[in-house]
Amino acid sequence: MAARPTWKGYLKISLVNIPIKVFPATDTGATISFNQLHAECQTRIQQKRWCPHCEREVPNTDIVKGYEFEKGRYVVVGDEDIEKVRVESTRVINLERFTDANAIDAIYLERPYYLAPDGPVAKDAFAVIREGMKGKAGIGKVALYGREYLVKVEPRERGLIMYTLRHANEIRSMNAIDELADVPEAVKPDEVKLARQVIGTFEGDLDFQAYRDEYQEGLREIIDAKISGREIVAPEVEAPPKVVNLMDALRKSLDTISAKKPLRAPPGARLSPRKRRRA
Repeated sequence: MAARPTWKGYLKISLVNIPIKVFPATDTGATISFNQLHAECQTRIQQKRWCPHCEREVPNTDIVKGYEFEKGRYVVVGDEDIEKVRVESTRVINLERFTDANAIDAIYLERPYYLAPDGPVAKDAFAVIREGMKGKAGIGKVALYGREYLVKVEPRERGLIMYTLRHANEIRSMNAIDELADVPEAVKPDEVKLARQVIGTFEGDLDFQAYRDEYQEGLREIIDAKISGREIVAPEVEAPPKVVNLMDALRKSLDTISAKKPLRAPPGARLSPRKRRRA
């Protein structure tokens, strides 16, 4: 199924305006979701909108938005009032500042979206801006789902990718984590050296296609088994052993990794027939 845009407007850089469409970059349908059922009859539970003052259910047509400005006192804000908020970001993503693509801390990144040109006329200008932004990220704003987001836009493959960003006041300081207050700053150099050796044995190219959501796969297997009337025996999960001596644990890790690795000859060396068979 073709992706559907969730927003249409313009990407603006100085005096350049490009018609664009915004698409979600993630697929929420890939995750298993559950409905709430009544355990007795397995009927799906209904979420009713109930007015405790009138003691009756309220239809959607009689529901309005209200802002509580004092305890128990509300001001009603209608769709016509919201339409009066005509900030630029409701129709334009204005990239006001550029920085290196890797300059923004990942803690600020929230949700990814793809940007694509809206219509044939916009494609050439879109491609030029994409190439001109290589290695750079543009910062701007966009109004989505009833609020304005700070966004980061950067080139990706044939298009652009936009991340909504958290504001600085939304980021909690690590100083608020009491458990980190007494974590030692100074560590033993020999332990660090050994830890780096263990970590170094796992270095390599990263391929996200090689990773699977085993929890979701397990849920799907259980659901399929229940549909077909089969039973699944849950495997026993062993608790990880407690680390009593860090150096011993690191040395054992290296020994285990070395035992699993195939024997490899250094570049230019030749193995004997016996060693070649083992390799």
